[in-house]
Order: sequence, then structure tokens, then C-alpha cells
Amino acid sequence: MRFLINFDTILGKKVICAGAYIVGEVKGASLDTVTWQIHHLYVKLTDTAAEELGFKKRFRSSTVCIPVKMVLAVADVVNLAPSLKELSESNEITECTH
Repeated sequence: MRFLINFDTILGKKVICAGAYIVGEVKGASLDTVTWQIHHLYVKLTDTAAEELGFKKRFRSSTVCIPVKMVLAVADVVNLAPSLKELSESNEITECTH
């Protein structure tokens, strides 16, 4: 079953992975303008998460693209199904260049 939500309601929400680890904050998304489906969330990583995931930059924080299929639930926060270790091993998470 799919639910529709207004994307504005998830902008700025904290993103948490399995194990209650704070990964970052939703800053945007990639949208397919033909199907009107969101494929990736743009997540600005915390400094600690950027380091753990191998995206640490010296002068700015990293923003990564996380596939929406990894989203478990959206409420007060965006919950991801994978753990931090699983995220770090995933080749589906890339640095956003938007």
C-alpha cells in the first residue's frame, strides 16, 4: 500500500537508521517528472555520519542521495531500514551533486 504525503512535511526532518543512529537531515529529493515519483532523498549528513560513511569533506558537510526504497517509515523522523554498517557498505548511496 502506498501513501501520499506532501514533500514539504519531510524537508528538514532528521534521518535515523536502524539502531537509532542520526544520519542527517532531509534537504531535498530527486523527482521523476514523468511519473512524479521520488527516487532519492538528499540527506545532509552529520559530521559523524559523514566520517563513518566515508563522505567527510574538509570545509563543508556532505549531502548524499539515499534511495527511497531504504525508507522504512516517515513520522517525526525519517526512519531508514538499514543499519549504519549496511549504509556504509551500500553502493547505492552516492554523494549528491545537485
